[in-house]
Amino acid sequence: MSLTIRSAVTLANGVKMPLLGLGTYQISGDDIKKSVNWAIEDGYIHIDTAASYCNEELIGNALKEIFASGKIKREDLFIVSKAATSEHGYENAINGCERSLKKLGIDYLDLYLIHWPGVKGLQPSAPENSVTRKETWRAFEKLYQDKKCRSIGVSNYTIKHLEELKKDCTVVPHVNQVEFHPFLYQQDLLDYCKANNIALEAYSSLVRGQDWENPTLKEVASKLGKSVSQVLLRWAIQKGVVVIPKSTKQDRIKENADLYNFNIPKDLEEKLDALNQSKHICWDPNTVL
Repeated sequence: MSLTIRSAVTLANGVKMPLLGLGTYQISGDDIKKSVNWAIEDGYIHIDTAASYCNEELIGNALKEIFASGKIKREDLFIVSKAATSEHGYENAINGCERSLKKLGIDYLDLYLIHWPGVKGLQPSAPENSVTRKETWRAFEKLYQDKKCRSIGVSNYTIKHLEELKKDCTVVPHVNQVEFHPFLYQQDLLDYCKANNIALEAYSSLVRGQDWENPTLKEVASKLGKSVSQVLLRWAIQKGVVVIPKSTKQDRIKENADLYNFNIPKDLEEKLDALNQSKHICWDPNTVL
């Protein structure tokens, strides 16, 4: 598979979403400005944030300087944010998007996601989660219709959540962002999303540094002459899955983008597939009714 840093998946509505992005979870202060600048210098054109990361304004300030410098234009970037659990419900979601746009200093998002299927203040087993999710999605469809977002989607949605949404929506989610790596190889979800023309996007692709000493992972990295992080990221994008690794280190940001001069052969890819333990290192959305 011939890929470059500009390679993209085509969403159901024709929008091109870059396969590689910069994740910004838990990055704040001066680190945000440095990370965003380094990423753009290294060819990244996709930046992922969320209301709950509390760094949208800092990213907006960095982007304002970058746009003013002429390094890149707004229309050449793919900017993603997400509605927090407190921003569920029709009016909350509309207002949440407006807040994110204002903080980021932009007129539209390339992708806006529902961050979590559960609603703040409700128990995961509460049936009201389902009712409120539907109201939130109605607001997302309105935001999409009003061109506040070029595409809309969800995050941490299981097949059950997606099936529920499909029964009551006008626009099927363009993207589903979930935890996805060899130790949580959600093949059923990947197959479902492909069958329904929903792009799958991975977070925690690097397993937060856990399991990097796994013998199979080290063996594959050694055979390919690549780092463990490069192997993990390449494994995902070869499956057509979007990745958004985060880092505050310039050399790591550069390394995470150096994925295009090698391929993981089928036999080694299958070894990585076999690492699946259904292991969540983050939260498990299956707990949400």
